[in-house]
Amino acid sequence: MPRVLDQVNDPSDLKRLGLSDLNKLAEEIREELVNTVFQTGGHLASNLGVVELTIALHSIFNSPRDKIIWDVSHQSYVHKLLTGRKDRFCTIRQHGGLCGFTDPAESPHDPWGAGHASTSVSAALGMAVARDLKGEDHHVIAVIGDGAMSGGLAFEGVNQAGQVKTRLIVVLNDNQMSISPNVGAMARYLNRLRADPRYYQAKSDWEKRLVGSGFGRRLLHWLKHAKNSFKGLMIPTMIWEELGFTYLGPVDGHNIAILQETLRLAKGITGRPVMVHVITTKGKGYNPAEEDAVNYHGVAPNGTKKSLAPSYTKVFAQTLRQIARQDKRVVAITAAMTSGTGLTEFAQEFPDRCFDVGIAEEHAVTFAAGLAAQGMRPVAAIYSTFVQRAYDQVVHDVCIQKLPVVLAMDRAGIVGDDGRTHQGVFDFSYLRHIPNITVMAPKDENELQSMLWTALTMDGPVALRYPRGAGVGVPLDPNPQPLPVGKAEILKRGSDLAIVAVGAMVHPALAAAETLASEGIDAAVINARFVKPLDRSLIAGVAKNFKRLVTVEENVLAGGFGSAVLELLEERALNEVVVKCIGLPDEFVEHGDPAILRARYNLDAAGIAKVVRNTFPELRLLPRESWAEAKPVADAGAAVSVVVAGGNTATGTAAIPNA
Repeated sequence: MPRVLDQVNDPSDLKRLGLSDLNKLAEEIREELVNTVFQTGGHLASNLGVVELTIALHSIFNSPRDKIIWDVSHQSYVHKLLTGRKDRFCTIRQHGGLCGFTDPAESPHDPWGAGHASTSVSAALGMAVARDLKGEDHHVIAVIGDGAMSGGLAFEGVNQAGQVKTRLIVVLNDNQMSISPNVGAMARYLNRLRADPRYYQAKSDWEKRLVGSGFGRRLLHWLKHAKNSFKGLMIPTMIWEELGFTYLGPVDGHNIAILQETLRLAKGITGRPVMVHVITTKGKGYNPAEEDAVNYHGVAPNGTKKSLAPSYTKVFAQTLRQIARQDKRVVAITAAMTSGTGLTEFAQEFPDRCFDVGIAEEHAVTFAAGLAAQGMRPVAAIYSTFVQRAYDQVVHDVCIQKLPVVLAMDRAGIVGDDGRTHQGVFDFSYLRHIPNITVMAPKDENELQSMLWTALTMDGPVALRYPRGAGVGVPLDPNPQPLPVGKAEILKRGSDLAIVAVGAMVHPALAAAETLASEGIDAAVINARFVKPLDRSLIAGVAKNFKRLVTVEENVLAGGFGSAVLELLEERALNEVVVKCIGLPDEFVEHGDPAILRARYNLDAAGIAKVVRNTFPELRLLPRESWAEAKPVADAGAAVSVVVAGGNTATGTAAIPNA
């Protein structure tokens, strides 16, 4: 029997289907989600929870003319299946395949690109106002979860929407509460009442009549008080009406007929924004995901090899607990990522010293600053990509005041399948230029332990960035010791050139040095450890001695670690030094397997070795024709020759003046 899903090639196809077919379609979509996501990896529970809601939205509205904006958009898989992308759905989050989030370049049905939370209401309001200014007539709908609604940006958008009073629909997808049938029935009745234009006209007429006398004004005041008390009792969400919205809900988010009825009501309201409150179950229809929505929020592909080495996240978390047992001033902060940042066990062991502030990174950092100002030692565990959201707070609230806040920046560097919005490849650049902050990155999980101990002994701000996934498998020191701040280490001595690597790039640099050694090129390898402060003496010394220097970082080249090294060489007026900076070019890194992406940008051992060969052809002892892609570097003369390498290697020279 053919699937209903096979008949849906465009949202308009849903309008020809009856309710029984739409319900069957929901079952088929859930089956497709489970089968595909366990093969590709991705967000499962959140998408299972919005199947009926997505079907209802596309059956009532007319995408792409009507604009449907998904907050975060990790729950947009169903939307993709219904908007002409089901044949490519098996490629989701794969290199060259569909993006795991909405992407305007991928489909006209994606009017807004997302990946971070709480942006939808502001974006939708901007689109609605643009529609009004252009004299157009279509609907704009923002779909936002109750978690994303905790972000301050969402409330800023709601606040303005209530003032502007334009036609805008916000669907609040609430999967954290339950609702009884009797409240649901009353809510449906009140929804129909509030959506009826005659209700507002009658309300306005009676208010005009009553304000004409003292008794009438007192009666009107009493009636409003009684109405608000009743609404507050029956519907504990009248805050939305106070903010200028017409509130519809709560409604069952897994009943397509009720959803369609409510969305039609919302569609007919003009002159003010509408808040549609939908109750859903995360992981709906797949029992393991319903019972454990946290672990099934995102799943790994089937066949993913389990590493014997612990993850950086796990090592960070167990080290933090170890320190917290010895120092009662240590507290942990997370922005709705207790599990993702490894703090679940910390919260269990120290419930009074672990704070989940919701999706509010700005508040998390300023909250940490307040704690530090009163003698506590806060550690804010936030993904690198999300620290971007708290940049002003890092500058204004932490660094200017020199407060001892530790930013534990998980998922730094290339994170892979989540793509452009989640790659943690900007933090060296946006942090190292801020005064008073120390920025460091461990070469492995054991050094991560030492760096966390180091950070919590320092008197000022510290950013500690570490990658996603398993460590390299080195033994963990049971008694890690703090490191000397600003000191690098020489891991391998050499005679031809020096490779100075930082963080997760140190071990690929060591492997590249081994490959080069088998070819007769003797490369020293230095673990920089600190991006700020640099080990100025060591780096300047090796540059002076070798005259050939390669820097390697999993960060954008602009303003990153390599830039810091070049600034040092310019300051020291070192002559006749050829510098090659390997990192990420001036582009956003797409989604894909991290190994594929690192190879593309020469950030693996083979790529680093290739760049060294091509930059320093004079070091090759074997015949030139045995090397592919030979490309001699420009003669440095009496200046420092700066050659920048990224995905598409950009080459140039910059003379450093003599002292």
